[in-house]
Amino acid sequence: MSHKITTNWKGNMLFDSDNPSGHHVMMDTDVEGQEREGLSPKALMLSSLAGCSGLDVVSILEKMKVEVDDYKMVVEGQLTDEHPKTYHTVTIDYHFTGKDLNESKIKKAVDLSAEKYCGVMEMFRQFADVKINIIFHNN
Repeated sequence: MSHKITTNWKGNMLFDSDNPSGHHVMMDTDVEGQEREGLSPKALMLSSLAGCSGLDVVSILEKMKVEVDDYKMVVEGQLTDEHPKTYHTVTIDYHFTGKDLNESKIKKAVDLSAEKYCGVMEMFRQFADVKINIIFHNN
């Protein structure tokens, strides 16, 4: 299997990139005097990590018949000081909200994503220390 994308320059620092699903994302960077119109490529990598793991966790929880009222991930990446700036440490906080949360099954779902299923997380581990926290918010 392979993925192929096409990224088109739209002027200034703006790029439009497609996806094998047919959807598009706009990317740019901070330039003084110009309004941001897209996402930063490096931050988009963090979104990809959250999306990959999030899809795994939701799928696993559904199979386990575990219900949550809300679920979010907060991902923070620490960049190196020198160019090329890369993420050296990434922390993923998984937040689950609900009544009588099944913490052991939720932890198992996160662990399965982190250790077995999420390919983006495995790619991140090639260049960064990935830390995981699970936070439960019981109603």
